[in-house]
Amino acid sequence: MCVPNLYSTKCCFSSVTFCSSNNFFISINMDGKKLEYKGEEALKEIEKLTAKADEVQNNILKEILARNVETEYLNKYMKGSKDVSDFKRCIPVITYKNIYPYIQRIANGGEGSSLITGHPIIEMLCSSGTSAGEPKLMPSIAEDLDRRTFLYNLIMPIMNQYVDGLDEGKAMFLYFVKAEMSTPSGLPARTVLTSYYKSKHFKCRARDPYNDITSPDQAILCNDSNQSMYCQLLAGLVHRHQVLRLGAVFASALLRAISFLERKWVQLCNDIRLGQLELMIKDPACRSSMLNILTSPDPRLADEIEDICSRPSWKGILCLLWPRAKYIEAVVTGSMSQYISALEYYSAGKLPLVCTMYASSECYFGVNLKPLSVPADVSFTLLPNMGYFEFIPLGENGTSFVTEVDEEEEVPNDTLVDLVHVRLGCYYELVVTTFAGLYRYRIGDVLLVTGFHNRAPQFRFICRRNVVLSIDNDKTNEEDLHKSITIAKKLLEPYNALLLEYTSYADTSTVPGHYVLFWEIQYVDDSSIPLDPKILEECCIAVEEQLDYVYRRCRAYDKSVGPLEIRLVELGTFEGLMDLCISQGGSINQYKAPRCINCNTALKLLNSHVKASFFSPRDPCWIP
Repeated sequence: MCVPNLYSTKCCFSSVTFCSSNNFFISINMDGKKLEYKGEEALKEIEKLTAKADEVQNNILKEILARNVETEYLNKYMKGSKDVSDFKRCIPVITYKNIYPYIQRIANGGEGSSLITGHPIIEMLCSSGTSAGEPKLMPSIAEDLDRRTFLYNLIMPIMNQYVDGLDEGKAMFLYFVKAEMSTPSGLPARTVLTSYYKSKHFKCRARDPYNDITSPDQAILCNDSNQSMYCQLLAGLVHRHQVLRLGAVFASALLRAISFLERKWVQLCNDIRLGQLELMIKDPACRSSMLNILTSPDPRLADEIEDICSRPSWKGILCLLWPRAKYIEAVVTGSMSQYISALEYYSAGKLPLVCTMYASSECYFGVNLKPLSVPADVSFTLLPNMGYFEFIPLGENGTSFVTEVDEEEEVPNDTLVDLVHVRLGCYYELVVTTFAGLYRYRIGDVLLVTGFHNRAPQFRFICRRNVVLSIDNDKTNEEDLHKSITIAKKLLEPYNALLLEYTSYADTSTVPGHYVLFWEIQYVDDSSIPLDPKILEECCIAVEEQLDYVYRRCRAYDKSVGPLEIRLVELGTFEGLMDLCISQGGSINQYKAPRCINCNTALKLLNSHVKASFFSPRDPCWIP
């Protein structure tokens, strides 16, 4: 077993240390004594952190300033000061474009990490690249891996409070890596999950019954996503009677796996029946690891799986293939909430959908202390030792966050609110300061304060700020678009039609411009009646009726926005969109279908698969 490096950051009550073991972490108290925490003790540590959230936050910021005071970036504004009040007065609130010149200088070589951080930058983390059109590079230092592992290690102690017997079987979690690149200076450039899966924290993790996954590490670490997917599904099917948990990082990845299974189940059954591995698996490590699982022919298991997969309807397929599964773990909040109905269909509504944590490439933020909450009620408790958190107020009714604070506008320093001073029921945009060199960096997430755990606030993720449609004075954000589509897609249900995926863009090639929605629809069984065009026209107007007052005024009174259009695309189109994003450097783990398209290549791909178009038949209702 590998011995992890330990990292300590001073707190008011102890020095919290992050360790790479799977179900425990270590804390060093003020006397220097190492204390191991497991299960209930891990939960007690959460209580300690959240009870003194203000003190922990203050000490985190002091520690960041002490370490990084001599960096070019901080010295530019603080002139050598380590004072917290000077930080709050002098350091500006920034977006990626402000820090990018420094990151570019480090990535290009010739200038070191000391531009922004007092610790060596060991890699650049690539964001998913689907929110703003291209991947962003985020600096990462060695101890960041310890912080991420610390958060991962809290998940099972939390889950064990709600679900019994998780140590009596396996988890079929589908994890993927992306082939990494190098910057001109030689730093690895890779996704945050690729970084973790390739680290000793994952590869040398302690084995324990609560974290026994079906996928061999070699299959997870395979750069070819198709070979990786095939092997991981095969391993999950071989162990189908032992699987207690199903999941992927994002719901979209799990649905992609189901689609892959629909295409490949015959080959998978043949491999199990014969005890041989499909020739398409050429990766040597994958082949070797899978042949250790396919130790002998198993025609009975193959027949079981074949009987299930050959049914005319795949409703409840997950429960049938993995009958002992207790829940599905994946991100199903924010834009991922679009996939809830599909996951409920494939699980027949029998498996809870569990969101465990809130994280990004820039920083890991917090955990869900009530993991069995329905997706609409999921809130995350921000842990105060993960970074220094501040918040831009966006109002109490949620209507101001589209227009009030534009991403490119300067945010006055004195408007920011500390972690423990946010107000219940108010909306905020998250701002982080990290040890790795991000200072007052706008994450771009809109959060709603739903409560507090001790002194630490709990937030519901609402949407990304920078995803909007706009033709004239109208501004439609991601959440409003999703709510509108959620209402409209109910019109499909009587026809056994399921909206699998959607995206949008503002078409200004016509006068007036109009909103375009790309919809991919699947019929749930062969007896489904083809949709009448009038149904899709009614879907168009149903979306418009749910959009805000300004949009409806622009449509019905000003006539500055044209009728909304739904373009129906062929099945598999959004998988093609995912493949496009992955081919351009995205990760299957982190991929989220963009809710607004601003890339010409992606738009061309979508339009090439349109099989029909439908427009709103009338103006939406608008009352002055």
